[in-house]
Formats: sequence, structure tokens, C-alpha cells
Amino acid sequence: MAGCGESPKKKAFVSEKGTTNSTVILSDQHTSANALDWMGTYNGTVPCADCEGIETEITITKDLTFVMKTTYMGKGDQIFEEKGSFTWNTAGNTILLQGLQNKPNQYFVGENKIEQLDLSGNRITGDLADKYILKKR
Repeated sequence: MAGCGESPKKKAFVSEKGTTNSTVILSDQHTSANALDWMGTYNGTVPCADCEGIETEITITKDLTFVMKTTYMGKGDQIFEEKGSFTWNTAGNTILLQGLQNKPNQYFVGENKIEQLDLSGNRITGDLADKYILKKR
């Protein structure tokens, strides 16, 4: 029951398939996008098929941009940096890093962590599942 004739508050976020001008309206339901302090820098070392691991740092900002830095351990000290924008999925719990090709680009957003999803956008399961979590600094 709403009091004093107020309508429910709504918050707009960029859709996962849209551009920065396209939005999805989310109701007052709690989502990662509207209930968590998700902005910041996340770090971790994710598994690598042909190296010791991929040191990964992702910074996501309020203006819906990201910077991703990766270093392939055991293959030199080169740091690869990619920048771009990101969008939220319609559920408001996963970000999609725009412009990344042939690599994971979806991350489930939790409390002080983001979890890399597989190339199809599914959570990674099994013995190595915890290795795909990047923690907020």
C-alpha cells in the first residue's frame, strides 16, 4: 500500500543489449546495480590454459566505464590494458564489458566481489569456481 499517493521510485540503467542511450527501468527491487556499492577496483588471478594464471584488475566506475588490466603469469611482465563502457543485464546483477572479443566479458556483481562468468554468461562451477572471483580492494 503506497502512502500519500506516491508512485514507486524507479531507477534507470543501461540495458545489456542497448547503447548508453538505451535504458531498462528497474523497480524498487534490490539488485546489485541499485543496492550495492559496486564502483571500485577488483583484483584476482584467474586460471589460464597455457600459463600460470592471469592476474586481472578491473575498475568499474559510476559513469559505466571500465579499465581492465591483465598480465599472463610466466609469459613476461607485459600488462594488457583495455578500456570501454559496460552495461547491466536486465536483472541488474551482471555487468557486460563492451568491446571485448574472444574472452570472458560478463561478471556477476556481489558484495565486494565480481565473479567472472563463462563465455555464455553462466557461472563457472567445479573445483576451480572460487578462482574466478575478483575481490574489491
